[in-house]
Amino acid sequence: MDGCAYVQSVSDVRRKLTVLSDAAKYDASCASSGSKRARMDGGVGNGTGMGICHSYTPDGRCVSLLKVLLTNVCIYDCQYCVNRISSDVERATFSPAELVELTLDFYRRNYIEGLFLSSGVWRSPDATVERMVEVARLLREEHRFGGYIHLKVIPNASAELIERAGRYADRLSANIELPTERDLASLAPEKSIVDVDRSMTLIKDRADEAVVERKKSRHAPRFAPAGQSTQMIVGATATTDGEVLLTTERLYRQHRLRRVYYSAYSPIPRADPRLPARPVGAVREHRLYQADWLLRFYGFTVGELLTPGQNLDVALDPKTAWALGHREAFPVDVQRASREVLLRVPGMGVRSVDRILSARRQGRIRLADLQRLGVALKRARWFVATADHNPALAQLGDERLRARLTDERPTQLALFS
Repeated sequence: MDGCAYVQSVSDVRRKLTVLSDAAKYDASCASSGSKRARMDGGVGNGTGMGICHSYTPDGRCVSLLKVLLTNVCIYDCQYCVNRISSDVERATFSPAELVELTLDFYRRNYIEGLFLSSGVWRSPDATVERMVEVARLLREEHRFGGYIHLKVIPNASAELIERAGRYADRLSANIELPTERDLASLAPEKSIVDVDRSMTLIKDRADEAVVERKKSRHAPRFAPAGQSTQMIVGATATTDGEVLLTTERLYRQHRLRRVYYSAYSPIPRADPRLPARPVGAVREHRLYQADWLLRFYGFTVGELLTPGQNLDVALDPKTAWALGHREAFPVDVQRASREVLLRVPGMGVRSVDRILSARRQGRIRLADLQRLGVALKRARWFVATADHNPALAQLGDERLRARLTDERPTQLALFS
């Protein structure tokens, strides 16, 4: 290749990266937690623990991923998507070889530790996923790349392609995009939750089979060892948080997802008039993540937090809102209460509760001890009884206590915390 052609090639790849990394910014589900992949002999990269996103492993280590679309060409006309077929955005497409070289170049420069690859639907779901799988195959087999790979498979892709994708990727995901079939029928009639469920079931069943095979032989291949996730856009329709969380609860139960990610709707150019003209507040997204955490780690059900027709309280975190609605359950005696009961106290997390359970075996716990154990006393003090503290909640009217608990403006939750 002569110098002029080389410069032109580099310039074209840079243009594609600019277009396709910007187009990927709407995809939230790129956490890399849950995977360990050792460096291959003679290879590059490992997955332990402009186009770059940051996420965190379970041990708190920050990792960087190249986050990009294979193409923003799409045959679908989803009205909430900037890359829909009727959009006039600039289009670009990477070849598998270009994307592989870009990933390796970023890795060698120490910019990234892995790849998050999504795509518009080019020609068909199968045609798109086949090219994405080829990127992963080239990285793993030809270049011995041991870094983290997350592939966003397209619902309705064949079982064979999903099988191949899981062989090379650490995590797979199929986006549900909107929380109800009604929402999809309105804004993305070419898509269906039934199709998403089918893909999620294929991923779950194949992952289960791989676990059984690994028990029989440690040489059996892994399948998406970091599990699967999905993403929902929130606020593009009038669907309430209650309905959103009912869908979330079902997905966790039915498909054992590692994460459901929420993306607050942001207006796009020349949008459908049915879509909101203003962005959905970040606080609503934040509250959904908090409620999601309660469902997964604190023993709550959606029915305890709100009804299908309700939205979460934007002024109070969901656990505090629940506690104020169940004043009869408080104050909780930290010296005697079970772990399940302590986990429902505002200001107490999983780690602080476990510390309390350990500390109370050594003696009586006082209010100052709770702070040393990691409890957020600003909230917890109104709901717990200790050796030197027993609040009389009945003396505080609902509005007075609520005012004490909401005197600071809520902030955005870190996406991957």
